[in-house]
Amino acid sequence: MLGYLDGKLFKKEEDRVIIIVHGVGYEVFVPSIVRLALEGKKAGPDGDEVQLYISYYHGERQPRPMLVGFTNEAEKEFFELFITVGDIGPTKAVRLITLPINEIAKAIEERNARFLVQIKGLGPKLADKIIAHLYGKVGKYALIREALVTEAPIRGKEDVAQQVLEVMVRQLGHKRSEARKMIQDALERVPQAQTPEEIFEEVYRSQRASSETVG
Repeated sequence: MLGYLDGKLFKKEEDRVIIIVHGVGYEVFVPSIVRLALEGKKAGPDGDEVQLYISYYHGERQPRPMLVGFTNEAEKEFFELFITVGDIGPTKAVRLITLPINEIAKAIEERNARFLVQIKGLGPKLADKIIAHLYGKVGKYALIREALVTEAPIRGKEDVAQQVLEVMVRQLGHKRSEARKMIQDALERVPQAQTPEEIFEEVYRSQRASSETVG
């Protein structure tokens, strides 16, 4: 059984990568938080070296062997707990883990179903089921140090918010971490925002209000 791969990154796709280890190519499915961690890695015949912790699945419900990769052991352990919830198999779990592990674990321990339903494909019934099954079991993962947490897409309206983020960083000169916080705060204040213009307007309104308060 495979538990760890150390090799060259040969190919990157939306939900999987191919790692070459001693001439053998392994197809590894990766949640978006792991895919994001590999974003800066070069893929190809001379691809960058990568290391992934592997969860291996093969059985009646998963007749085709499936490898799922993670950047650290804590992510792997959480994933293996996550799929013990009824109705969540490895393939679905790969799609659902789009936020940092520590944030998902914290929401479970705080019984915060409203946070969990922000995840695309995770409705209220499944959120309640996850909390009922995992409450009291994932506190360890809520304590994962920020240094180990991969920066995930901004919660809520991911595609639109990402557009705003890139403009603020590349064209308006903001630091990425600073821009992410401003956008997330804006979406929390105005969750109905649907377009880049609406998000920009709310960010601007907040910054103007702060300036007036200081002045």
